[in-house]
Amino acid sequence: MLTAFAAGLGLCLSLIIAPGAQNVFLLRMGVKRQHVIALAVTCLVSDAIMITAGVAGFGVVVRHLPWIFELVRWGGVIFLAVYGLSAAWRAVRPQEQSIVVDAPATVPEQPSGGGVATLVRTAQTAPSRTLVPAVLSCLAITWLNPHAYLDTVFLVGSVSAGYDDLRWVFGAGAVVGSAIWFTLMTVTARFAARWLRSPRAWRILDAFIAVAMLALACGLAVA
Repeated sequence: MLTAFAAGLGLCLSLIIAPGAQNVFLLRMGVKRQHVIALAVTCLVSDAIMITAGVAGFGVVVRHLPWIFELVRWGGVIFLAVYGLSAAWRAVRPQEQSIVVDAPATVPEQPSGGGVATLVRTAQTAPSRTLVPAVLSCLAITWLNPHAYLDTVFLVGSVSAGYDDLRWVFGAGAVVGSAIWFTLMTVTARFAARWLRSPRAWRILDAFIAVAMLALACGLAVA
């Protein structure tokens, strides 16, 4: 039993550690300290659902309906391309509010109604208005990414079949591996925020995100 659990955990970590769209998105939101826990939980729940479907044998059903995979593939291409172009635009024309990462809890009001106080209030109130869009974007990046299905539904599901009665233990190990990774991503992003306090640093990060997303989109298009 322990062997099956460890095998599932190891396989999941080896697959998820690659710099995919989901990881890049979570890193950027984590660095901005916007809904990072909610997004990490969203990623974990999505992975758990896909892994469960794979272990249950859903991959066999999908193989007989290839049009589903094609629909998801082209939806992913469009979404990743748009997200990559948006990141490229931010890299070219960064917004001043994006650099406010470690703003103090309170800042004295300024008579002019602008300046630092305005930026801090913007950084503090914006997250409450962006939770739903952020979660929806996270869901789209996850569920419109065919690589997620290949890694979880197909690959994890196929390997788990070799463990017969212990396949659900294997699947549980894979889910735990996903949980470990997203926890590490959350912690890493918070530490990385210390190095991203300047507009130049954010432009570099957005440029990296743009290249990664557009590369993934091109990869999906020619797959």
